[in-house]
Amino acid sequence: MPRSYPPEFRRKVLDLVKSGQPVRQIAADLGIHREALRTWVRQAEADTGKRPEQLTSAERDELKRLRKENSELKRANEILKAASAFFAAELGQPRTK
Repeated sequence: MPRSYPPEFRRKVLDLVKSGQPVRQIAADLGIHREALRTWVRQAEADTGKRPEQLTSAERDELKRLRKENSELKRANEILKAASAFFAAELGQPRTK
């Protein structure tokens, strides 16, 4: 399971990378997997506009929220379709007393 690092720690590590120290060395010194650190660097670059081809953190959050909302709406739609089919079948049958 991936470890979670506090945002302040990530900012300090990214400052070390910006100072010119090699990513591999920083990762080894701090016990962070170097690919995790590279991911942080790429995301920071996207957030500052240096990687326009990559989604910013805000865009990623919005995409996640919209996907969740879309899933919930699809589920609600399926429930409404099933309910309308049920009631349509009930109305189509002759009533018996």
